Amino acid sequence: MTAQDQVARAGTEALEVAPLDVTAVRADFPILERTVRGGKPLVYLDSANTSQKPRQVIDTLTDFYERHNANIHRATHELGEEATEAYEGARIKVARFIGTADETEVIFTKNVSEAINLVAYSIGNATSPLGLREGDEIVITEMEHHSNIVPWQLLCERTGARLRWFSVTRDGRLDLTHADELINPRTRLVAIAHQSNVLGTVNPVTEIAARAHAAGALVLVDAAQSAPHGMVDVASLGADLVGFTGHKMCGPTGVGVLWGRRELLDQLPPFLGGGEMIESVWMDHSTFAPPPHKFEAGTMPIAQAVGLGAAVDYLTALGAAPIQAHEQELLQHALPALAEIDGLRILGPTEAVDRGGAISFTLDGIHPHDLSQVLDDRGIAVRAGHHCAWPLHRAMGVQASSRASFYLYNTHAEVDALADGIRQAQKFFGIA
Repeated sequence: MTAQDQVARAGTEALEVAPLDVTAVRADFPILERTVRGGKPLVYLDSANTSQKPRQVIDTLTDFYERHNANIHRATHELGEEATEAYEGARIKVARFIGTADETEVIFTKNVSEAINLVAYSIGNATSPLGLREGDEIVITEMEHHSNIVPWQLLCERTGARLRWFSVTRDGRLDLTHADELINPRTRLVAIAHQSNVLGTVNPVTEIAARAHAAGALVLVDAAQSAPHGMVDVASLGADLVGFTGHKMCGPTGVGVLWGRRELLDQLPPFLGGGEMIESVWMDHSTFAPPPHKFEAGTMPIAQAVGLGAAVDYLTALGAAPIQAHEQELLQHALPALAEIDGLRILGPTEAVDRGGAISFTLDGIHPHDLSQVLDDRGIAVRAGHHCAWPLHRAMGVQASSRASFYLYNTHAEVDALADGIRQAQKFFGIA
């Protein structure tokens, strides 16, 4: 019986309190059955980078390509109608998943990086009523992924606006001491990660959004690390714009989401020009379709969006509460297990409070790349490097780190395998 079959029989009320059946969940993910490095069981601890895909998503992609493949919106034949229905159906599923009843507020993009760049381009466009001027300010944090830093740097270069940021405390939290000075009447936009991809820190987005709105600023939230865990409700976040990506939440690569308040999307100019995003085209000017199609130029990642819809179905069936409870159990097991290892320093919060399941750490005497190679030889997949967050690593006083990240299919035994693998690496390098 698959995990979804189990959930269907359990009922909604039981789902809210019943523990996740991890054995049933793991059976849904074919890749977890394979071995690596000469027959070793795969221990996949890199879901913050990209998650694995359940059979339900894989089968949906196969079925689309085998039975329904066609371009959308433009064809009057049956395949085109089916493809359009599946694509727009995925948009509705995503809208419900993030707590909005208006699917026209959901824009499909290539990934969250493209979603953020879309916003940066549009608000900086000369035709935008929200266009930036010299003296305006954009506020970010030291905790951001490069995708939520570089687009704003480029925008400030184009417009003369000033980029400012919240610093990070030694324990991996945002330093809000100077929040009232950072967010002021010159602030036009605050862009912030909901959850750090390095530290796992869950930021007080609602509080910061309230400050920003009081100052007349817009708020963009990078939810790439929180959406996969069912943590995104756009109404309660208080944001104006939210971006996330499909491949971190059991969906395919090549598809992401930008959600925006409809009245704001109506004001923003298009990001790309081409087919489908137009209303009418003359040789000297064009008019544009209403959102979301105004921001979806050309042939979109149709099959990928349909696959994302299947991933949303899968996560919805399991339920956010059981998923989050399971991941908190893993976190509460992993944090002390790693803290007990001599020479290991956990970056960021060391308690499972306002914290997600990504744990980055350093190990005395062993470079993260060397550690990851030794772990990989044991079948354990982690990430090593700066995790596309160089400024944050500098703020934490390190150049690079190792990162283990947990998701709904991981087990306590895999946490123990990680801790044992680290100790074996210490012995291999003569550190222990």
